[in-house]
Amino acid sequence: MPAPTYLVVVDDTPESRVALRYAALRASHVGAQLTLLHVLSPTEFMAFGGVQAAMEAEADAAAQALLAEVAVQCETWAGSRPSTIVRRGEAREAVLAEIAGDTSIRALVLGAAVKGAPGPLVTFFAGERAGTLPCIVMIVPGGLDEDRLIDLT
Repeated sequence: MPAPTYLVVVDDTPESRVALRYAALRASHVGAQLTLLHVLSPTEFMAFGGVQAAMEAEADAAAQALLAEVAVQCETWAGSRPSTIVRRGEAREAVLAEIAGDTSIRALVLGAAVKGAPGPLVTFFAGERAGTLPCIVMIVPGGLDEDRLIDLT
């Protein structure tokens, strides 16, 4: 049986970084693996395919660079390098597909924004889909400071 996995949705928001740090620390405490998922919005169709392909390649490169950067941080925090995945499409569907395709996923870890709405994924997975998932959902408040974050893990 594969090691339990924490799936963390990574983007460039501050709350994503807090959730990532929590997941890495928690995974190291319980012997779990981390998988980092970044979802690229679908590109709009352009009449000039070469321009669209170049834009998609640029977005893919930026996503890979983001995941490589945070994977190094996670390795420092958790002691092991996480796996990384880039998907293109609607974020909710990409996360659902990842969870459905990997039975080792024990938790979906999301960061909630400090102000305003908690974010579209938090709203979706803690609301409409909360009772139907095959894993738990961990919502990490984006305003947690380092000391409290460590205490909670």
